[in-house]
Order: sequence, then C-alpha cells, then structure tokens
Amino acid sequence: MAVESPGVRTREEHREDSDARVIARSRDEPEQFAALFDRYADAVHRYVARRIGPETAEDLTAETFTTAFQRRHTYDLGRADARPWLFGIATNLMSRHRRAEARRFKALAKIPEPVQHEEPVADRAVARVGATAVGTELAAALAKLSARHRDVVLLVAWGDLDYQETAQALGIPVGTVRSRLNRARSRLREALGGSDPTAFREADAHA
Repeated sequence: MAVESPGVRTREEHREDSDARVIARSRDEPEQFAALFDRYADAVHRYVARRIGPETAEDLTAETFTTAFQRRHTYDLGRADARPWLFGIATNLMSRHRRAEARRFKALAKIPEPVQHEEPVADRAVARVGATAVGTELAAALAKLSARHRDVVLLVAWGDLDYQETAQALGIPVGTVRSRLNRARSRLREALGGSDPTAFREADAHA
C-alpha cells in the first residue's frame, strides 16, 4: 500500500469528506479549503449570475469564498453540508446589488421572446423559476417581489436548498421561510397566469 505524505489526500478521499471535515482541517491547513471551492464555486456562480448578471457574478463568487475562508473558524462543524452557509454569504453580499438585480429583471421583462417559445405559460420551461433562461413574465414578476421574498424563492429554486437549508442560509426560522415562500409563490402564480413556478421543488422542500 502506498504511503502518502502527511496532510496529502487523494481526490477520492476529499469527495468522501463532509464539508464540515474539510473546514475543520482548513483551520490548521488553510490550503484544504480549496476543496470547498472546487465543490461549490460553479453552483454559487450560477446562482449569483442568474440574479445579478454574469458581469458581476465572477467577482461576487470570489468574494463569497474569500469571506467564507475568513469566517471558517466560526463555522458550526455540526453541519456537515456547507451549501446553506455559502449561499447565505452570497445572498448577503448581493444585498449591495438590490437595485441592480431589480433593474436586471425589469430589463429582461422587456425583451421579446422568440416565436418558437410562444406557448401557454404553464407549458413553458421558463414558467419555472428553475429554468435556465428567465422568461419575460417571470422576470417582471421577480422584479416586483420584495428583496426578502425574492431571496427565499430563489434560494429554493436556483440555490436548490430546502426549507431548513434556506432558513440556515438566511438566519431566520423555518416558519418564516414557509410564510415568505407561500406569499412569493402566490404573487408569482398571479403574474404567470396561474402557473406555479416553484411547484417542482415542493417534493424536496422538507422542514
């Protein structure tokens, strides 16, 4: 059996480690934190880019992980999955870009959609918040949501977090997450002609 140098781990071992173990090791071996970046940088970047656009997403993603690295000594090691923590940091950092986010959605709402996608809203992929593209009706509806309601609905739909994880990310009770999500969904349904853009996440949203 091959003997590895102290502190050196294979990629397979890194994948088997929980995020909490990675963070715990990184407190004494800072270079270990890179494993967390490898795991989640793409997901965080996609989430941020959808909300505030690709121009700012790269810098804000880097800032998210820089902030996480600086705060790693305060991370609750009882939480094996660091995704809620990372998405919470990203969401908090985006609070400086609220106006830009709203402007982005308002601008997207004015872009005509290609003819081939002009089907009933309920039948279109863009009628779901999790769609890759943001449809005009959806963009307009998101622009009208308050920041706190938009944070909840997009952490669930674009961050792929469940209710408990969203509560952890935002530092609020699960009941508050449910209340805000229900209100946001109601407003989005009304704007989208009755289509529920977040129903596809319901099966995975456990308290």
